[in-house]
Amino acid sequence: MSSAPSTPTTGAAATPQAAPATGTAGGTRRRRRGPRTWLAALPLIAFTSLCFGLPLGALVYGAVTRTDPATGATTATGEHLGRSLQGPYLGSLIGSVQLSALTALLGTVLGVLIAQAVVTSRSRALRGAVLTASGVLANFGGVPLAFAFIATLGISGVVTQLADLTSLGWNLYSFTGLTVVYLYFLVPLMVLVTVPALDGLRPQWREAARNAGAGAWQYWRHVALPVLAPSLLGGFVLLFGSAFAAHATAAALVGGSVPLVTLKIADALSGNVLVGQENVALALGLDMILVAGLVMAVYLPLQRRSARWLR
Repeated sequence: MSSAPSTPTTGAAATPQAAPATGTAGGTRRRRRGPRTWLAALPLIAFTSLCFGLPLGALVYGAVTRTDPATGATTATGEHLGRSLQGPYLGSLIGSVQLSALTALLGTVLGVLIAQAVVTSRSRALRGAVLTASGVLANFGGVPLAFAFIATLGISGVVTQLADLTSLGWNLYSFTGLTVVYLYFLVPLMVLVTVPALDGLRPQWREAARNAGAGAWQYWRHVALPVLAPSLLGGFVLLFGSAFAAHATAAALVGGSVPLVTLKIADALSGNVLVGQENVALALGLDMILVAGLVMAVYLPLQRRSARWLR
């Protein structure tokens, strides 16, 4: 009789003692994972520092220093940064911002419409074809893209001659023509960004809005668009950054006829404008990095917010 109650008492005493041991072991494991994780990330950190940190440091150093050609002495100065925000350099920066904002806005609207058509379509073949084509076209740019448009919509292009676009005032080598060319790869990029967000809209939300008496427009205005707003704004920012950093397509298509900051940097580095303007080109590059940093500062929080809604 005396041994019967002793068994649960012993088990009860053993259970609380085992729990802290298990928790301590788990805590030890968790504490040991930190250094191992950092060690695993060291190659990536070293690669990033080497490939991005050193060029950025050299760019910043050249943008804020001046070397006397006679004595070779190097002094700190803000002359290059000030010159990069004056005259034609400032005009090129404004032109790049205007072109990027316009193409990003048009690309966002067209990309959302195409993505919505793809998502609502019941054809899997159409969806696969559109997404595959978007993945290819979003990465198609540079000189090949410029040559394709020159052969198609240039002065002697096939479509220009057949449709007599010249009489309508069409000019590929202008701000408008460059906008059309940029949309060729920005719209597919927006499609790729928007389709997952549209897939994240739950059917229950539409059904709940319909049961509450809301129409299609009210559903999009009060439910879908507020949920999609972070993703759409994030896509707009992404398109803006892509257009702002594009160089090869504009260089091959318009040369210097359209003021763009990337073209001014290339001219200053090659000495086509004035000799000794290399540091001004570095200052322009620093201006672009600051603009890109502002773009990413807006893009990342929007992506995190949209991810919380569309899980």
